[in-house]
Amino acid sequence: MTQAIPKLVTFEDFAAWRPQGGRYELHDGVIVEMAQPVGDHEDIIGFLARKLIVEFDRLNLPYTIPKAALVKPTNSESAYSPDVLLLNRPNLINEPLWKKESTVSLAASIPLVVEVVSTNWDDDYYTKQGKYEGIGIPEYWVVDYLGLGAKKFTGNPKQPTISIYQLIDGEYQVTQFRATDACGGKQRIVSPTFPELNLTAEQIFQTGGLPT
Repeated sequence: MTQAIPKLVTFEDFAAWRPQGGRYELHDGVIVEMAQPVGDHEDIIGFLARKLIVEFDRLNLPYTIPKAALVKPTNSESAYSPDVLLLNRPNLINEPLWKKESTVSLAASIPLVVEVVSTNWDDDYYTKQGKYEGIGIPEYWVVDYLGLGAKKFTGNPKQPTISIYQLIDGEYQVTQFRATDACGGKQRIVSPTFPELNLTAEQIFQTGGLPT
């Protein structure tokens, strides 16, 4: 029995093809249609975007959160559509693909990326974590509100977990947050980009409809 080999495409082909409707990513030359997210997933995305907008507006930082921009790793036929993408607007002038393709590739343009985990959790924990680290994105959140990831990410037994990766000496170091700590206290998120952000893991999980 023979198995068809999917046709690999370049980023240029993907960008020219990408339709207005639906959500698609390019994974090493393979076009991937992202599943329609459930309501709780969307609620968390909206909640986090709102909290981050309030914070960078309060600090008068030149950031924005686009609706459908892509992140393209350098020297890779890949392009990802993060759930929340924070952009540093002044650096967009240096992005060669921004004007025509709404695509960024430079670490200086991307202070923070957030992925909210769905059934393809391995993409968020493995593939995208590695690609975002390679770009040099300073901060990356994996919000696993259902505890779907492997036990090394979500504990044993598994539980909802937020993993915040901070770039230190070119490599990601991770800190994990859950609804409560070992003493039963509520865990406040610690964000290197927004150190004064007043947000707990419990608030995020509750937004996703999960009792805590």
